[in-house]
Amino acid sequence: MNAIEFFKDDRFAEQTGVKLVEIKPGYGKAMMKITEHHLNAGHTTQGGAIFTLADLALAAAANSHGNLALSLTSNIHFFRTSKPGDLLYAEARERFIHKRTAHYHVDITNQNGELIADLEATMYRKDSKLPFNL
Repeated sequence: MNAIEFFKDDRFAEQTGVKLVEIKPGYGKAMMKITEHHLNAGHTTQGGAIFTLADLALAAAANSHGNLALSLTSNIHFFRTSKPGDLLYAEARERFIHKRTAHYHVDITNQNGELIADLEATMYRKDSKLPFNL
């Protein structure tokens, strides 16, 4: 099993249309095409949909070293709205890694490269091995 196949088992991300497009050590990139299904009552993309996109990129980056990593904290900031037809991308980058903890920054941009949101997260790294190697 490779890493992309492993993350296809993230059922919630899969059901919301989030796709993992790249994973390498300390890095993950995911994308999502915004549809009517992703809208909130104000007719903009629901914050939870954007968080789900960022979370899959984060999971890829944090788990890329082959050990299960789980979020301790996540903090998201929203800057711009998005609408149906927009393509959103989340790129997670490792900022710090140690035996048990790691810290990541995720930029969420649209198809024009405009910053929609960003997320920072601290992860807890377990000893549990994952079924893939990069």
